[in-house]
Amino acid sequence: MSRTWSSVFGRAAFVALTALWAACQSDPMAPKTVQSSTPAALKATANAAAGNVNGAAGQRPAYYDGELFTVNMKELPGDASASVIAHNGSMNQIYASNDLDDEQDFISVIDAIQGDGFNPLWHQNLIVFNQGFTPHQFTSDEEVLTAAQGANPEITIVSTDEVYRCSVVGHK
Repeated sequence: MSRTWSSVFGRAAFVALTALWAACQSDPMAPKTVQSSTPAALKATANAAAGNVNGAAGQRPAYYDGELFTVNMKELPGDASASVIAHNGSMNQIYASNDLDDEQDFISVIDAIQGDGFNPLWHQNLIVFNQGFTPHQFTSDEEVLTAAQGANPEITIVSTDEVYRCSVVGHK
């Protein structure tokens, strides 16, 4: 009798585990999304960022020296950001049209990649176009810094109190 009971219990456990495993699998027939640098793609990227930013939901496009890369970002908590800003002089800079938690008007620009002074901590800077200048896409940090210089600068760079953990995960 105990052998029959074990067999019934074993089959029930097997069926339950199989159902649980099947429920956790992704739908292989679901459509795949392709990211591009269009405004609609930027909005989709911002919406995806509302998911788990430790994974693919934290990925977004960013320009570095005229090339489009994919980066993965996650904002540090406020106290950690303040500590990094106060004590880490070697963090990288990311230039964005809006707070990185919001929909972007333009693709962000980063100032380093692996092999070129890369640090995984990034200080967020906002690009604000000055009156009389038409907003447009920058593709390198040199363009951003040049636009902020001179007697009549095209932009103002606004330093924020936000720091992000960022990794460059590939070319676009």
